[in-house]
Amino acid sequence: MTSLPENTGKKLGLVIDLDICVGCHACATSCKEWNTGGYSAPLSDHDPYGADPSGAWLNRIHSYEVGEGPGSKTVHFPRSCLHCEEPDCVTVCPTGASYKRAEDGIVLVNPDTCIGCKLCSWACPYGAREYDFDDGVMKKCTLCVDRIYNETIPEEDRVPACVRACPTGARAFGDLGDPSSAVSQSVAARGGFNLLEEFGYKPVNKYLPPRTGASDLDPAIVTQPERIPKPDGSAVERLFAWADQALSR
Repeated sequence: MTSLPENTGKKLGLVIDLDICVGCHACATSCKEWNTGGYSAPLSDHDPYGADPSGAWLNRIHSYEVGEGPGSKTVHFPRSCLHCEEPDCVTVCPTGASYKRAEDGIVLVNPDTCIGCKLCSWACPYGAREYDFDDGVMKKCTLCVDRIYNETIPEEDRVPACVRACPTGARAFGDLGDPSSAVSQSVAARGGFNLLEEFGYKPVNKYLPPRTGASDLDPAIVTQPERIPKPDGSAVERLFAWADQALSR
């Protein structure tokens, strides 16, 4: 069994804002693109355009309908490795292929020593481990470790590919072990939470909850659409006026 470091110098991870994630899958596709030529071997796909496609994806997005009636909303929920402080996926590994780095807390898999036994995937309650049938090994989110320390690329690109690609800014990356970091402050301000905290794995990644509705907004913003008069023009003019009202909320 693989042992865990007593402590880590940093706790690098993601903060995902469920209030502004629009479920566009840009994070998933950018992750796939980067890791297709990434840290160990290409992420394989089988029969991608057929009746039964399959393949390894390190980031997946689920969508849920929450509430009923006018107060209902769709919540998009991205899911990947949470780089837990107490990850069973590491301690069950019989070869030491799955490990947690002492310097930054990132959980990785060494493809040279992984035997594809899938014990780590059975131990992970978040479903974050992916078996690659072509390579016969387990793969997972690495927080783009081959990217975030790469001094040959522009500094603004030294973040995980999913963070760089997010069009709404719903994903942030940083040191969650530092209370003064921007990610830690956003977690404190918004009541960020651990996924399945009761299991005791202490995920480093955090989620910011969706806001409950118009009551969370500034009253001036809520009433803003009323400033637009109802048009008496053509159907096209009425359509654009409606879109302007909707997008101004």
